Amino acid sequence: MKKILLLIVLLVPVLVQAQEDAIERFYSKYMDDERFSRVFISPKMMQMAGGFLNANSPEGDEDAEELFSLISKVRGIRILSGEQVTGLSMFDEAIGLLNRNQYEELMDIRDKGSSLKFMVREERGRIKELLMISGATNEFTLMSMLGDFTYQDLNMLSEKTNLPGMKEYGQAKKE
Repeated sequence: MKKILLLIVLLVPVLVQAQEDAIERFYSKYMDDERFSRVFISPKMMQMAGGFLNANSPEGDEDAEELFSLISKVRGIRILSGEQVTGLSMFDEAIGLLNRNQYEELMDIRDKGSSLKFMVREERGRIKELLMISGATNEFTLMSMLGDFTYQDLNMLSEKTNLPGMKEYGQAKKE
């Protein structure tokens, strides 16, 4: 029994890394394709944005402090977006790469030739990744936001920031 537990403890980081690699491989596969726009915001850039916000806010500004706290939880954002692509088949390809045991669906919206999924990956009760995958007849978008969040943090990010993907998250949450 101890050997099985030890094996599980040793394999969990490998499985999580393999899952991150699946998203990274998908992103890398299409990032040089001219049909796609891509965005990568590094952890350092998020740290710099938070520092800029903190330095340029009046002392005692609770909204700015709250926003700084939220932004500092974001570890990075990757976006891949394409028009004039077979979005629904790309949606299926991206979903097929995921280990569905590691992601929990927040929303699944299907409507007349389009699909949208929001999923989260949690570890010990904290959200480590918010994943949005959207496909339609001629367009596709994948957004992965890494960090250390609560659901309340995600709701506040959608309301108080213009971070990529948060507008869609807020709109989908209301629907």
